[in-house]
Amino acid sequence: MTAAVARPMSVKLDPDTRTRLEHLAESRRRTPHWMLREAVAQYLEREEKRESFRHDTLKAWEEYRTTGLHVTADEADAWLAQLAEGNDIEPPECHV
Repeated sequence: MTAAVARPMSVKLDPDTRTRLEHLAESRRRTPHWMLREAVAQYLEREEKRESFRHDTLKAWEEYRTTGLHVTADEADAWLAQLAEGNDIEPPECHV
């Protein structure tokens, strides 16, 4: 198995953004290159989580449309209130 090889990619930044990046990198004792890589990694992590949440939401909506099973907001709120008080109780049963 071969290791993945990092390949350069160019990013065009306006002068103000570039200056801000350089100042922040200097204050953090990092290179602008490191800052950009870190920013991209954090952005991808956040957006992949957002996409996963969106996918799970659509899947749950489709399941509800198919089965009609649900809990009411009041049932969910009551369960969450019990959890917040430290009571480890089972979630409410889904119903039609």
